[in-house]
Amino acid sequence: MQDIIKNLIQKNNSKIVFVVLDGLGGLPVHGKSELEVADIPNLDMLAQNSACGLHTPVAHGITPGSGPGHLGLFGYDPIEWQIGRGVLEALGLGIELKKTDVAIRCNYATIENGIIKDRRAGRIPTEESREIAERLQEKIKKIDNVEVIFAPGMEHRFAVILRFLEPLEKGSAQIMDTDPQKEGNPPVPVTPETPQADKVAKIAEKLIGAITDVIKGQEKANYVLLRGFSQAPDIPHFGDVYGLKPLAIATYPMYRGLAKLIGMDAQAITGDVKEEIEFLKQNYDKYDFFFLHVKKVDSYGEDGNFEGKVKEIEKFDHILAQILALAPDVLVITGDHSTPSLLKSHSWHPVPVILKSPYVFGGLCRSFSERECVRGELGIFPTVSLMPLALANALRLKKFGA
Repeated sequence: MQDIIKNLIQKNNSKIVFVVLDGLGGLPVHGKSELEVADIPNLDMLAQNSACGLHTPVAHGITPGSGPGHLGLFGYDPIEWQIGRGVLEALGLGIELKKTDVAIRCNYATIENGIIKDRRAGRIPTEESREIAERLQEKIKKIDNVEVIFAPGMEHRFAVILRFLEPLEKGSAQIMDTDPQKEGNPPVPVTPETPQADKVAKIAEKLIGAITDVIKGQEKANYVLLRGFSQAPDIPHFGDVYGLKPLAIATYPMYRGLAKLIGMDAQAITGDVKEEIEFLKQNYDKYDFFFLHVKKVDSYGEDGNFEGKVKEIEKFDHILAQILALAPDVLVITGDHSTPSLLKSHSWHPVPVILKSPYVFGGLCRSFSERECVRGELGIFPTVSLMPLALANALRLKKFGA
């Protein structure tokens, strides 16, 4: 699809704002989903006057991670381009990766008698996480001639880069996560999934031991879980494919990492959605595509906090008027996947979407929710089709064929 799109691109002065409310979709609790309970007059008004539908990030019944979910939104087939979260996290934290590197996304965790009691170490403060990472970097610089680089992230998250002396074979990072995904279980052993990964797995096992020796006295962050072992792929750049000058606006490193990987400008910013929208305003004249990421909707869903997720959606709705005041030619509001608080995790359910432009029917949905979006003109469609729809509504695609 991207090859076809690239040949149809025509440039103009239109602006596209692409808002991703991470984990937006939900499921009914006491009869209604988070979107159905939320007081969201601005989103409801948009839904009444926009094209709406539901998109499927990977395929029916497949639960996507955040990386595949976002790649699909940007028009990259997530099955073709499988990118590990370690790479995304490292890039987002400002680490330039080499062909000799394996990147790992890590969580501090709480362990007791060999059992994981808290996979996120109580979401320790970012400053505490940074102090621990600095201590680890001071104590652990190399393991068997492999350089170890620690990159502190937000709260309990951080990244580790294993820098080998020579480029690694393809498949060297195919190692199972050590995160058991649920509390009350022991960590998963470091398990290589290909023969090429044996070398990296041995270093990773020693890394866990070295880290544990340094942090074992911590009350909460006394263990580490390794996730998303990965090597950086060679992926086409967003601007080259779509003829756009893109800016990513995200406070969480992983999403900046994904944006950087596909060639978006992605400066580090702090704060929440208020600061993100201020950054959007400040840079609105410099770019023509804006990816604005809102994380906390997903966080509350994963915590099983139905009311918290509702309030976060309402918080965005309250500030949405500032985006509308910019009058973008195309405004897309959606999620990268569903995270129902009922499940406390990502899910396979299609994700609601609003696409606002002058060239849609509208008038089919009464509000913005999973059930209402089924009524919309976009129907249920693959996520990779959303970027072509945005481009078409920005009048950036020529006719195909004679």
